[in-house]
Amino acid sequence: MKKILLLIIWFSLAISESFAQEAPKKVVFIILDGIAYDVIKEVNTPNIDRIASAGGFSRAYVGGEKGGYSETPTISAVGYNSLLTGTWVNKHNVFGNNIRRPNYNYWTIFRYLREARPNAKLAVFSTWLDNRTKLIGEALEATGNITIDYAFDGFELDTMAFPHDEKKDYISKIDEHVSQETARYIMSEGPDLSWVYLEYPDDMGHQYGDSPQLVNAVQNADRQAGLIYDAVLSRIEMGEDWLIVVTTDHGRQPTTGLHHGGQSDRERDIWLATNAQNLNSYFHEETVAITDILPTMIRHLEIPVPEQNLNEIDGVPLTGSISVFNPDVRREDGKILFSWKFIGGEDEKIEIWFSKNNKFRTTGNADEYKLLATVDGTQKHWSVSASGFDSPQMKIVFKGKHNTVNKWLVKPKKDKWE
Repeated sequence: MKKILLLIIWFSLAISESFAQEAPKKVVFIILDGIAYDVIKEVNTPNIDRIASAGGFSRAYVGGEKGGYSETPTISAVGYNSLLTGTWVNKHNVFGNNIRRPNYNYWTIFRYLREARPNAKLAVFSTWLDNRTKLIGEALEATGNITIDYAFDGFELDTMAFPHDEKKDYISKIDEHVSQETARYIMSEGPDLSWVYLEYPDDMGHQYGDSPQLVNAVQNADRQAGLIYDAVLSRIEMGEDWLIVVTTDHGRQPTTGLHHGGQSDRERDIWLATNAQNLNSYFHEETVAITDILPTMIRHLEIPVPEQNLNEIDGVPLTGSISVFNPDVRREDGKILFSWKFIGGEDEKIEIWFSKNNKFRTTGNADEYKLLATVDGTQKHWSVSASGFDSPQMKIVFKGKHNTVNKWLVKPKKDKWE
């Protein structure tokens, strides 16, 4: 009888374990347009604060490497695409809001998830239609004919429902419409990946600069983010594992706050808030980049990334373990100098790979990499003779145990290397 009872208990436990599944992982990211770091710090934003209190808040930057090959305009669509692809403008090729020739070889987070999980539910809630049709590139051959399961956007084109006015009040009404629908849809449907874009703060910045109007717009955007977060919390209570990230796309002009697009510190200075629980020391101790959001979402969603794509991502995850970040490569005194910041284990190695071609950028095909060296990560630098490295461009990949980063060595605009 005792044996039978033990068998029943064992069988019951086995059944319960078979039905116990890991909580479904979901992501929503919100872009609140044009709110500089100093503005978000000064304005009362209780909803962004409560998201950050569940996870963390960090200063961040846009704009790539100032004065370097990856310098990126601090313009809206450019910032969106750096977030979506985890790359700077030298790769994704969106230089302005006209979005003329995106390089779709650099996948968006939507394509990464669609390729990994074809049945995943993708949603876009946006005050701007081009976010879906041009940046994500819905239904284009170059993006693998990706489709969005639920799109709530394009209202800036509906002048009947939202008559245009010089004060841009219609954008405020559209943002409210978009945020209300985002909250409703997340609560009822729980899509796997959602992008929310709200425009009005940037419009107030362009019209009034640093002003009460901008402050009011930021506070309203915070309220709208709170509506969405409440919907996310309702899904978390249902047993789902949600990552929410709230950020902006650029800062503002230093003197008046009216415009943006340049490389001043204030135009580059942004922020992000997230409910993520396992934020790493890189998040807490460094100024992170907008390009770091993509690999963070990839890690949360547990998406496998093809190696040729992984070698191109400019950001690093803000959650979990990472090994290496802030890589640098330069040519000096007849040598190629490699350096990096390291937060891996004491015995961990870093592999340094290089390629003299860039087929990925032009065709999307994998580049041919060769192993240059395997060195102790704690060494944080290494060098080799520059002899034989005379190509106009060299791509370097630093591979650690927990992550990969990359850097280009680009020939200066002279006939010969120095």
